[in-house]
Amino acid sequence: MRVMVVGRGGREHAIVWALKKSEKVKHLVCAPGNAGIAQLAECIDIAESQFDELAQYALDHAIDLVVVGPDDPLAAGIVDVFEAKEIPVFGPRKNAAIIEGSKTFMKDLLRKYNIPTAAYEKFDKYVDALAYLRQQSAPIVIKADGLAAGKGVIVAQTMEEAEQALQEMMVGKVFGNAGNQVVIEEFMAGQEMSILAFVDGETVRPMSPAQDHKPVYDGDKGPNTGGMGTYSPLPHIPQSIIDEAIETIVIPTAKAMVAEGRPFRGVLFAGLMITPDGKPKTVEFNARFGDPETQVVLPRLKTDLVDIFLAAVNGTLHELEIEWSEEAAVCVILASGGYPASYPKGLPVKGLDEVQEALVFHAGTATNEQGQFVTNGGRVFGVVGLGATIAEARAKAYADADRIQFEGKQNRSDIANKALV
Repeated sequence: MRVMVVGRGGREHAIVWALKKSEKVKHLVCAPGNAGIAQLAECIDIAESQFDELAQYALDHAIDLVVVGPDDPLAAGIVDVFEAKEIPVFGPRKNAAIIEGSKTFMKDLLRKYNIPTAAYEKFDKYVDALAYLRQQSAPIVIKADGLAAGKGVIVAQTMEEAEQALQEMMVGKVFGNAGNQVVIEEFMAGQEMSILAFVDGETVRPMSPAQDHKPVYDGDKGPNTGGMGTYSPLPHIPQSIIDEAIETIVIPTAKAMVAEGRPFRGVLFAGLMITPDGKPKTVEFNARFGDPETQVVLPRLKTDLVDIFLAAVNGTLHELEIEWSEEAAVCVILASGGYPASYPKGLPVKGLDEVQEALVFHAGTATNEQGQFVTNGGRVFGVVGLGATIAEARAKAYADADRIQFEGKQNRSDIANKALV
């Protein structure tokens, strides 16, 4: 098969890496890809937003399957464009990707179908939102309705912070049109958990759960990022809670989307909070593989990823059993200095050839005129250790993360610590 992956980040590198292992794949293309992906696949200079050009390339080059990585093109309807040209594509249509593209849609869906989530109200006028906010107490959560590269959620510890976040979103337009509407949500304390699932309508095949670390600094301090590290499985979370989350949240949401005439096909990603009473509640839904969750989940997948994608596209996912390895995986993100605010690009990377055991997924890299890898993003690498236990996988990830160097490199030193308590 000839397969094309759309995207340029660490998630797409992990997807390409997993597809490369399949005997069914003879040629891999990534649009636009990055310097690391270029070692595994042919990278073509077409951006994720150029739907017509991507579709034409797929037709001209007899692409058998397209896999869409990022959220923005899915929300904008890239899958509909491919389907209209009868190109097999893995990912949700625009009317289903709205579950990530609009937080108000998602929250209203959960409310309508009695799926557990935090209490909330939605607003499209700043004065109304501010008046409501002033009747609440901190901590409280302010969310931009639209897509904001994983940064549109502010957990305000004080009312001053909350009012500032609201003002920046709705008046200052710090997230552009994504903040035209906001959700003000009760704060939920507890353990976070991510459950990704392959979904085809009402058929749900959960992946092994993972846990992300959003804040930039150790101890969950500092501003939210796209994710500073992940690990899987979650040995400290009882299987009964994981099962409850799947039965009360993931499966009912897939069924709700079908009932709404928006059948979901692709990867449905549930961001969950396990509250102090042990009950899982929905924080968010994403309409695609998580980044960096993908980097720890796919290395633990034993089933051929191509078989899963094709089953979802062809409507036969219910016939497929998916196997996972017992191995643990820990991903440490190496980020540019200054991230998640402004950061430099083009800084030379050293030590990649000294990596001993970890998988290194490139998130934001390019090559310079000398052919040397340089930084080209906020998150630069995901370094993934595999081992019999979380502790072993973590040790391998950090040992090799230390071998990779670039000016201003920052990473958290406490990824997966929660699993070791």
